[in-house]
Amino acid sequence: MRVLIADDHALFRDGLRSLLEAHGVDIVAEAKDGSEAIALARLHRPDIVLMDLMMPVTNGLAATRLLSAELPGVRVVVLTASEDDADLFEAVKSGAQGYLSKNLEAQELITFLDGAMNDEPALSPALARKVLGEFARNQGERDGPPVSMLTDREQEVLVLLTEGVTSNKGLADRLFVSENTVKYHLRNILQKLHVNNRAQVIAYALRHGLVDPTPRGPE
Repeated sequence: MRVLIADDHALFRDGLRSLLEAHGVDIVAEAKDGSEAIALARLHRPDIVLMDLMMPVTNGLAATRLLSAELPGVRVVVLTASEDDADLFEAVKSGAQGYLSKNLEAQELITFLDGAMNDEPALSPALARKVLGEFARNQGERDGPPVSMLTDREQEVLVLLTEGVTSNKGLADRLFVSENTVKYHLRNILQKLHVNNRAQVIAYALRHGLVDPTPRGPE
């Protein structure tokens, strides 16, 4: 796993670098602001950019939007002290694959990053529920591709994603297929909806009314 750290606090970068390197993560570069993060991501093409939000020159949200558009293969995971829901929602809309608190335990961070490498959203269950709730409430915009563009199986995957089943294994178990088959369906969904990651798929599906936002009862 190759990671770029973007944060304007040198001591935090040093501590995070030491932590990640102790877990076998390759830190390819460090950036002190959003503009530098963009330039270094272009140069090194890391697997993941750990992006702070409040940085000088170019903030983390602006950098996330640009990187998601220009380098869709680079996963942006926000790592922030902000507890503002508006930042969370804007980060997901900007293309972030995850949104993590700087108060996170070390092993939790590593687990989320491992998941992100498999294109799974790096969101705690509580934050995932907030994202689902926000986009379910604001689904008036419905000018996107119709759900008929998706196959029946892709629609099943979409529904499970919006229900919080986001890991390859979880989806495979629910659909009784292999993880490789899940990855195939997910690639097709991303291409058809013109989005970059699963967090964006969930937001898009709810915003455009492609699935029923009403949670299902216990099975």
